[in-house]
Amino acid sequence: MADYYDLLGVARDADADTLKRAYRRLARQFHPDINKDPGAEDRFKEIGRAYEVLSDPQTRARYDQFGEAGLGGGGGMPDMGDMGGFADLFETFFSGFGGAAGAGGGARRRGPRQGDDLRLDLGITFSEAVFGAEKEVQIRHLETCGTCQGSGARSASGPTSCGTCGGAGQVRRATRTPFGSFTQVAPCPTCDGSGQVIADPCPACDGQGLQQVTKKLRINIPAGVDSGTRLRVAGEGNAGQRGGPPGDLYVFLAVRPHPQLRREGTTILSEVSLNYLQAILGDTIEVETVDGPEPLEIPAGTQPGAVLTLKGKGVARLGNPVARGNHQFTVKVQLPTKLSNDERELLEQLAGHHTRKGHRTQHKSGLFGGLFG
Repeated sequence: MADYYDLLGVARDADADTLKRAYRRLARQFHPDINKDPGAEDRFKEIGRAYEVLSDPQTRARYDQFGEAGLGGGGGMPDMGDMGGFADLFETFFSGFGGAAGAGGGARRRGPRQGDDLRLDLGITFSEAVFGAEKEVQIRHLETCGTCQGSGARSASGPTSCGTCGGAGQVRRATRTPFGSFTQVAPCPTCDGSGQVIADPCPACDGQGLQQVTKKLRINIPAGVDSGTRLRVAGEGNAGQRGGPPGDLYVFLAVRPHPQLRREGTTILSEVSLNYLQAILGDTIEVETVDGPEPLEIPAGTQPGAVLTLKGKGVARLGNPVARGNHQFTVKVQLPTKLSNDERELLEQLAGHHTRKGHRTQHKSGLFGGLFG
């Protein structure tokens, strides 16, 4: 038997969509109800077998490694336990008549169909994520055609009864297979089951009933969002076709970083620098928060790496803007690299006082050891 990839006319690395398109094209070409040439039925069976094997990742992997021997059986059509191939076959067979039957019927009229959802990526500031905001955005989406009001037909005309199905919306076809004849009832391929076609399509939308427009929207961003938060704006996706409901717009948020502040959940983190006297004696300093400058009390004897907290100055909890987290400050103590004579004398006096009090020998090199001891 010929190589399955060669039978379908695809490369060995073809993806699933490429395989399906190749199979449908060849199945229409060699279907015994359409192609009466000698050998067409055998070719049709080979194509079906090739697609059955290659469309399944597991059997495809065995075939790629071992060929036919890895499949545990010979060629031929799939058995009745696997109807997946037949489902594709019936879909292929009936869709194949759409081109011929629809050629004289004008544009195809689809039944009601929901519009597609749309995605918008939106960047916001750190502050907007904390407190919420209202942002104006522009989107391009499909709306109902204003010329034909969504009918798809030119003004003063309208849909007509489908000549393929007589307005029933369904067709009945008998399909001959190696297992006998099957009667299949399916949606009409010309009108997609609506029972009507558009003979004179609207020139503004080319019979689709939809037009692409640019629209301004105001997006309400709740307090407490973070990067990756998804907001749903109902009904602002693409309009539905033939009376179908519109899709939704999904807004994905990306929060721009702050130069001094960072976030962990509802907690805001930053650093605060103190000189050694502020750390030893204590102080009240002004710090930057999302609410603006705020006073922060430094307790006496604050150690490097200590964490000081301002309660209620963090991020709002999503869905509960009243409940806010805290702002935590990690302390960094800056030691002087140079001292004036007066500063050195005072510090040496202080170091000597600590040395005498602790009954230890004073060393000039132990100045700061005595200071913090």
